Amino acid sequence: MGKQITPPGTQAWIHISLAQQQLQLRQGDAVLFEAAISSARNGPGEENGSGCTPRGWHQIRACIGGGCAAGTVFVARRPSGEIYRPELAAAQPGRDWILSRILWLSGLEPGRNRFGQVDTMRRYIYLHGCPDDYPMGVPLSHGCIRMRNAEIIRLYDLLVPGTRVLIET
Repeated sequence: MGKQITPPGTQAWIHISLAQQQLQLRQGDAVLFEAAISSARNGPGEENGSGCTPRGWHQIRACIGGGCAAGTVFVARRPSGEIYRPELAAAQPGRDWILSRILWLSGLEPGRNRFGQVDTMRRYIYLHGCPDDYPMGVPLSHGCIRMRNAEIIRLYDLLVPGTRVLIET
């Protein structure tokens, strides 16, 4: 494992527990925001193509979707012009819905979650919204961290690019 990275002393940072399926935005000892999440159905892992959620220290590389309506559908990190609704879902079963906001992660640990076959950013791993009827607290995603739409919008509004994120089992 690479060098231990610690969160900045006074800056807010995100802690994600895969075991608890929980996200916390923390600043010092204070919890500023907390939400249930859904991580990868395939469990933790860093390899490209694994469908797993990468572990270790990351940062928010890009914040995408500010000002978009709740339920905005994203394709390749761009609003598709659609707003999610059950009829749209019924017409496209099995689609991996990326909704409302995207917080794109970039690994900070070379050889663990950055560069080569373990590069979180090149794997397009995000924190993002999903349909509100999807279960939280259960690992069901394709590798990303799914959140309820209202919660990802609220979290998005509290963050800036560069915010540190620790993903642990």
